[in-house]
Amino acid sequence: MNNPIDVIASLGVVPVIAIEKASDAVPLADALLEGGLPVAEITFRTEAAADVLAAIRDARPELVIGAGTILDRDSLRRAIDSGARFALAPGYDPDIVDAATEADLPFCPGIMTPTDLTLATARGVRLAKFFPAGVAGGPKALSGIAAPFAHLGVRFIPTGGVTQATIGDWLAVRQVVAVGGTWIAKTEDIREGRFKAIAQNAAEAVKTARQALDARA
Repeated sequence: MNNPIDVIASLGVVPVIAIEKASDAVPLADALLEGGLPVAEITFRTEAAADVLAAIRDARPELVIGAGTILDRDSLRRAIDSGARFALAPGYDPDIVDAATEADLPFCPGIMTPTDLTLATARGVRLAKFFPAGVAGGPKALSGIAAPFAHLGVRFIPTGGVTQATIGDWLAVRQVVAVGGTWIAKTEDIREGRFKAIAQNAAEAVKTARQALDARA
């Protein structure tokens, strides 16, 4: 299963992580792997993001790493050079979509409205991040937004406001590939070295997502 999106879809959940120090990269990776979650979105909200990606790439290549909060071409290039196998953004920027396409990198731009999705699909986007998912109206809102685009085969990764308790609600929407979650590996948990807790959070998320995916099969 070499396609990172296939890996994400098989799991149903992606941890969205803002990590402050590259020295925490490998312990974080080990915690996620221990919890049965071999994927991570490292957001470019910290100066350490590129170094974290590179450290995980080199030390734990079995973890499928991606980059989040990609807002410009420079961040995209640094993410790719550091080993990112996929990338996401909070909004839709056609220039970044084009750059990711040129680099042959699976890229998931953010959308919140039918207008956003109209513009994105016109550019060839078929996997979008629904963000901020909670504020935007939850699973019912996404179902309504997605309906007119169903014939295009558009799929989604809702992120922002998703919790352990709502994984099942989101994955009940068949167009949802996976949910993105910040609760799995919070910045403060990483900072304080609570990697056992992160491993437990990962395991619980994987279990809940598996149950939800099986229920809709």
